[in-house]
Amino acid sequence: MYLILGAAVSGRREVLSDLIEFGLGEADRPAVLLSSAEWPAPADAKFPDAGCWTLGPENSVEAEFPPDASHVFILSDGRLNPVDQVEAWKTWLGERTIEVARVISVVNCRLVEANPKLFAWYEACIFYSDVVLLNQRDNVPNKWIGDFKAKFEDRFYPCLFEFVKDNRVKNPALVLAPVARRMSHVFDEQDWVAVDEEDDEDSAEDGDETEMKPAEDHYMERRNGGRRVHEIPNIADFLPKAPG
Repeated sequence: MYLILGAAVSGRREVLSDLIEFGLGEADRPAVLLSSAEWPAPADAKFPDAGCWTLGPENSVEAEFPPDASHVFILSDGRLNPVDQVEAWKTWLGERTIEVARVISVVNCRLVEANPKLFAWYEACIFYSDVVLLNQRDNVPNKWIGDFKAKFEDRFYPCLFEFVKDNRVKNPALVLAPVARRMSHVFDEQDWVAVDEEDDEDSAEDGDETEMKPAEDHYMERRNGGRRVHEIPNIADFLPKAPG
């Protein structure tokens, strides 16, 4: 299973079509699931047999994978919070024997360059990503693109950065290779950490076993009131409004 993150109107469908056509073998049976809430786009025609998935109440997912598919590509809703969607898919997948091959983010470079506040939104996407595809680079200075990549490389992010040109990547098979290179471990086996003794003084008594708790994902951590500790911008505020 592949999860495609990124903002709407960023060329995600066109790039995904290229990955499927040139990154898979003749015997492979790909399937695409589009968000039922995302506005229709002309590029939907590239996936005439696509199914739908729905983000339900309390970040639940409603989806059915085609039983005969060898590769399933989930296109996220490009107008909603990517962290909510990753969290929802984590729960859905945790109840099934389906593994995430890769998370891929498509970056609209023009959009981020024109709206610096959106760096935080894409930073969240890239935190979960194995591959970052830099798209929509027309009229964006090369220095800006180099600086964008450097902000992650300087922090030793293991994800791959690849350029998109004319909706195509240089090596689709490399992009789809099921090798995890993401910072987040949210789709991996659950990590456990020791409870800080200052937070639980009872566990500090001699003879007591060290208490363990599930590791908290950086972006999924919440305050007591339910809001995220690390909030990101609302991408919809920076995109074209609804037709009509």
